[in-house]
Parts: sequence; structure tokens; C-alpha cells
Amino acid sequence: MTEPALAYDDVAEIDELAVEAGHDYIPLSDPDVTLAEIGAIDAVLRSPRISNGPLAEEFEAAFAAYVGRAYAIAVPSGTIGLMLALKAYGFGAGDEVIASSYSFRETAHAISLAGARPVFADIDYWSGNVAPAKVEERITPRTRAILAANTNGHPAPWSELRDIASRHDLVLLEDSTEAIGSRYKERLVGSFGDVAVFDFAQPSLLTCGEGGMVVTDDIDLAVALRRHRSHRLSERSSVVVSSAAAYQAGISDLAAALGLAQLKRIDEIIERRRLVEQLYATHVQSFEGIKPPYVGPDVTEVNWFLYLVHLGTRFTRSSRDAIAEDLRVEQVEAAAYSQPLHLQRHYFDLGYRRGDLLVTEKIADRAIALPFHTHLTDSQIEFIVETMKDASINVGAGAAIY
Repeated sequence: MTEPALAYDDVAEIDELAVEAGHDYIPLSDPDVTLAEIGAIDAVLRSPRISNGPLAEEFEAAFAAYVGRAYAIAVPSGTIGLMLALKAYGFGAGDEVIASSYSFRETAHAISLAGARPVFADIDYWSGNVAPAKVEERITPRTRAILAANTNGHPAPWSELRDIASRHDLVLLEDSTEAIGSRYKERLVGSFGDVAVFDFAQPSLLTCGEGGMVVTDDIDLAVALRRHRSHRLSERSSVVVSSAAAYQAGISDLAAALGLAQLKRIDEIIERRRLVEQLYATHVQSFEGIKPPYVGPDVTEVNWFLYLVHLGTRFTRSSRDAIAEDLRVEQVEAAAYSQPLHLQRHYFDLGYRRGDLLVTEKIADRAIALPFHTHLTDSQIEFIVETMKDASINVGAGAAIY
């Protein structure tokens, strides 16, 4: 999923306000692109093939090796990747998949797209990840799988989730669209589910425009995923392969070249983002009434997807939105981290209402995402935090919240 594009009038207004404010617009995300990425794209543009080809396959192999999985299948997005995985498993009408409603990305939409029914479970108050006890409460005879996400880069409690999945004979699906490079009990995310899904659109730290990856160790599932995804030109006359109608959902060699270049630099990108995180931590210390980033006891490493600030209990959803608007006036892009899925119209039609997931709603109403990328300077971060603090005074002071 990508961030919504700005309309022409919005861009014009931003330009005008930026001039008045005397500084450049500070976007929520800004890809870490160097001459390495530009050179990789240039090489593809000078080659005879820019559509899906050998570089896409090279990207798949490199990413599988990075995560430590046997197979990787490149797809246009995390949502499409999860949908293809559900199709490969044969999920459809009458099947239920337990998932979280709390996320910046909306990968869980794939459950509906595959024809199955999403069943939302509430989250842990601190980590924002789906709570194992709440998952187990939702299991019915129709449940086929658990979809757990590494929310905002924080790994889910995989040991407990695996135990639940094994006891109930369920497929465990891992949504790692927000968590490249994070580790749980020393292992990289993407290595815990029967299948895991990644996304490379902004604001992912590995960005190749649009794209995603599905990884697994199951050869039968990998073969099925490839057949659902696309057919190679050489397979057009194959009776076996052409028996399945493919979605033609691959990625181009242009995207793969960018992804490969970023993957080779991933440790560097992560380290640069950590420096930005440390600058934020320094400046937000003076911001009373907010919850500092939480790291669970079994989590070895967290690479945050976005820099989230959780406002105090005196703040409401409307005051959070007012703070985001004040930041926007000062040319700082900020956003609500989550518009919970169960409160979106499509899921209203499935019977969900406000009040169904109290922890999800409580956290989502007061979580605000601030710009987080490698191009931020110390002075910009100081300006962002001070602007947010000033804005918070206008809508109500936050006492200690948690």
C-alpha cells in the first residue's frame, strides 16, 4: 500500500506555506537513494529488458538468502502477496482468518480479497501486536489461519502464536510489511510464519517504488504461489501450468534492480535510521505525558517503520487530529498511525462496530506518526518535536498516560 497522493491544490498550498514558514516541507518518508540505486536503474534502462526478467529472479534469491528462507516470490505489494498465499492454501468462502485491526498498512484486506472472512482480535496494550490470548478466544471450527503482524517494526510474540497455531492445526501467516530487519529471539522477522509477506513501498526502509515479497520454506506452497502469480512466456504451451488462471502479479526488473541495490545497503540504511531514532529520543524526553517506544522482553532488535508518539489519556482522537493539522500548517507531514480496519466501511458490512476492540481503538485514537527517514537533520527533528509540543498545549496537556 502506498501513501495517498497529494492533489494539485494541496501541493500548491504546501509550496505557499513552506515559503511563508521559511523552511522546506518535511515529508513523512523519503527513500534512502544513493548513486548505487541510480546506477542500477540506469543499467536496466540501457538493457533490452525492463519488464519481469532475470533481475526479478535475482532479487528473489537474494531476499530469500537475507531472511533465511528457502523460497521467495516477488509480487506487486504485500496485500497482493498475502492474497496469493491465501489462494495457494485454498482459502475462500466460509473460512476465517484471525488478524489485527491495528496497522498503518492494510495488508489484512487480502483476507476479504481472497473470499475468506477476517476475524479481528484485540492487541497488546504496549507493543501494539495482536494479543495471543485474544487470538485464542476468536478460534472457531471455521478458523483456518492466524495472521499476525510485526506492527511498526516490533516483532509479534511468535513463540506463543506458534504454540496456538500448532495446538489448533492452523496456518500461521506473518505480516512483515512494516518490519524488515527486526529480530525476535535473535532471528530475523519473516522467518516465523509458515509464510511471510513483505512490502517495499514507502515508508518501508527498503523501497523500490512498488513491490513486495512472499517467503516460505514449503516447496509446494512456493510452486502454487508462482502459478497464481504469473506464467512465464516459456510456459504458455504447458497444459499443467495453464490450467490455473494467473493474476499476472510480478514485478519489473526496474523495481527489482532498485530493490537489489537497497538490499545490499540494508545494514547501512538501518544504521542511519537508528541515528535519527536517537535524535528523536533525545528531543522527546522533554515532552511530558507520552509513552516512550516499547520493546518487548523477547525482542532482540526493532527497526521502527515510523516514529510513533502515543499521546496521553487527556487527548482525544480529535485533539490528535488537531495536532497533526498544526504540524501540517508548519509544513511537517504527520498522520494517524492507524485507522482501525474494523471501523472502516467494508468491515461495518461484516458487523464490526466501535467498541468491539477497546484496546485497538484506545491506542489508535492517540497514536501519531512523525516523519522518519535518513534525510532528517537534528534541527528538523527539534523543530518537529517543539511544534508538536506547542500544538499539544492548544488541545490539552497530557498527564502521565500509561
